[in-house]
Amino acid sequence: MTPRHWRILWGSYLGWIFDGFEAFALVVALPSALRTLLTPEQAQTPAFYAGTAIGITLLGWGIGGLLGGVLCDYIGRKRMMMLSVFFYALFTGLTCFSTSFAMLAFMRFITGIAIGSEWSTGIALVSETWPDRARPKGCGFLHSGFGGGALLASAVWFLLATYQPLGTESWRLIFVAGALPAFCVLYLRRALDESEKWVAAVKAQKLAAAGRDGEGGRPFTLTEIFRDPESRRRVFLTTGLAFATTVGWWAVSSWMPAYTEQLAKAAGEPAGVWAPRMSLVYNVGAVFAYMASGFIADAIGRRPYMLLTFAGSLVLSILTYTWQGDLVTFMVIAFFNGIFTLGFGFSWMAIYLVELFPTAVRATAAGFIFNAARLVAWVFPIIAGALVASLGGLSSAALTMASVFVLGLILPWFMPETAGKPLPD
Repeated sequence: MTPRHWRILWGSYLGWIFDGFEAFALVVALPSALRTLLTPEQAQTPAFYAGTAIGITLLGWGIGGLLGGVLCDYIGRKRMMMLSVFFYALFTGLTCFSTSFAMLAFMRFITGIAIGSEWSTGIALVSETWPDRARPKGCGFLHSGFGGGALLASAVWFLLATYQPLGTESWRLIFVAGALPAFCVLYLRRALDESEKWVAAVKAQKLAAAGRDGEGGRPFTLTEIFRDPESRRRVFLTTGLAFATTVGWWAVSSWMPAYTEQLAKAAGEPAGVWAPRMSLVYNVGAVFAYMASGFIADAIGRRPYMLLTFAGSLVLSILTYTWQGDLVTFMVIAFFNGIFTLGFGFSWMAIYLVELFPTAVRATAAGFIFNAARLVAWVFPIIAGALVASLGGLSSAALTMASVFVLGLILPWFMPETAGKPLPD
């Protein structure tokens, strides 16, 4: 390992920290934001509007991720990362000026488009520059940035919820904090080197295209991942797994703060105290899992790792939303829920997807898989919000949505084992 490897990891890690911050900031601040933005009529169904805000964010992420993955394979890993970090920081900051739910939803959609491309860009850059023996650990460390950002958002929200510097409008400050990553672009421009594998692959692809048709243009990367039957099969299967991960996390875990408050109220505890604590504990579990994910995936293999992940996510979701006991034990459950539904639940994509596709289309394939799942999953938070009303509570709605994790117990059996193998060229 050289200083260059660590600079690339740290630069990509910074981008992912703020991805995680942005994602979890919306989850923790949304109840307070809705209390100040919804009209009296809209306030009659807050769960629906909460689900809509999350769903619209997911839709923006999906669209931006698809576009960003393709652009990353055309304009380069470094340039795409700088563009995505700058624009999502800008629009996150502008969110604080929202004066209605419609404006909040619009700003979340635009921010989602900007932030979506960061995911595939970071994993492509780290996986293509780190040596094979260290790559899974590096990708796991990289993904811990998402959990670290979510943990940071939880800590910022804990302080805002405790001190209320702007009273009921204090939720706006967490989006002001989310604008700070714009300054990271200056660091990224100096610290990051472009992927040499990407540069070589683009040249080789252009030469191959010139040999076929006499011109030097590249084939469209999004169509290339569907050209070969095996590549097409891998795309469909991993998209199904990504769908299970994404729906499971957004449509189930996003209700944990509200469920925690329900338990606190039943126990006679003050409002607004236990949900921030739960968020911190949950994200500590996720960061622990991210850091360990590469070592575990190498030790037991990719397929057993995915089966363990989805089995644990299903069990912890059931345990979480059937718990009616003391809050201290619930914090322990939240810790392990964070390990599986967020930590292991997302890290398999950072470790595994890059090992399935060649360099010239790697970011496109990873971006399509992760974000095609988002484009389908974005409606499920809205559905979950409607289920809360129709099924009579958060527990029934969350347990219904948690059934999606069953897909993760089936699809890995049809996927290849890539542990110990070099990246495909």
